[in-house]
Amino acid sequence: MSRIVLEAEERAQVAALADEVLSGVEVWDPLQLVDDVTGLAERLPLRLREFLVHSRISESDITVISGLPVDEELVPTPIGWDLAAKTGAGQREELVLLLCGAVLGDPFGWATQQDGRVVHDVCPAPGMEKSLTSASSEVALSLHTEDVHHPCRGDYVSLFCLRNPDAVGTTFVRIGALDLPPDTRRTLAEQRFRFYPDDSHVGAVLNALDGDEPADARVTDREYDPGSAIFGPAERPYLRFDVDFMSGADDDAEHAIRTAVDCFARSVERVVLAPGDAVFVDNYRVVHGREPFVPRYDGKDRWLKRLNLIRDIRRLYAISDTRSRIIA
Repeated sequence: MSRIVLEAEERAQVAALADEVLSGVEVWDPLQLVDDVTGLAERLPLRLREFLVHSRISESDITVISGLPVDEELVPTPIGWDLAAKTGAGQREELVLLLCGAVLGDPFGWATQQDGRVVHDVCPAPGMEKSLTSASSEVALSLHTEDVHHPCRGDYVSLFCLRNPDAVGTTFVRIGALDLPPDTRRTLAEQRFRFYPDDSHVGAVLNALDGDEPADARVTDREYDPGSAIFGPAERPYLRFDVDFMSGADDDAEHAIRTAVDCFARSVERVVLAPGDAVFVDNYRVVHGREPFVPRYDGKDRWLKRLNLIRDIRRLYAISDTRSRIIA
């Protein structure tokens, strides 16, 4: 894990930059700003920029920035992302995440998630406590690759903490830490798996009690992308995995999935984000999840901003045949 802790002067510099940019914006819409944030990010503190560039070059598994500015008079945690969208809650924090993220990659979003917003709000929502989405709370989110179903899934998924009063942990497993049996690793590296869109993309809500049901039985009607779960350079391989939204093409492939899940359980690490912490998870080298917690719905719940980043935005343009940062 790579971490930088900003000094007070650096934090003030980031806050001043964000305030300056926001002062020139009449209506806050991150999508209208994404073409400019890379240039604006050049004005971030030099030590921070150098740290992020090194993290990108070295393919750091987990990159953490501590000490980023969060409004001292932060509004109450919204009850669900849709309320956050309507009220524009946490605008400066969204901009701070965009500025830092732009050093690592290009921001993008999904038409199927949070009404096509680029920066998402991650906060608990009533009725979603046991769902398999980021709006859940009372059940753990399984270790997964973000947007496992899509060839243009992000290179990084980033989370900026605004509140975390219960010290809820973000869990993760690095592929480099996995002690997979050789035969399982070989199977996972073969084109014997189907990857499905998760519930946030299709508007479904799956109860946690369905978790023991095979993924292919729960997502029968969904399109899927075939491929391998392990791929890339042999010396530093990449991982594509989400037990809730993948299935094997045969019994051996299904067995490999179950074996991998057991290996994950023995290799789990966690990071507890405090307000002002931002984590950038390498979505090719790490699977991540979240510990369960009991929501309050009193304005003090856990609240994160989430941003997806891709290292080459032209991959997205090429596959969609349009110069849009929102994947339809």
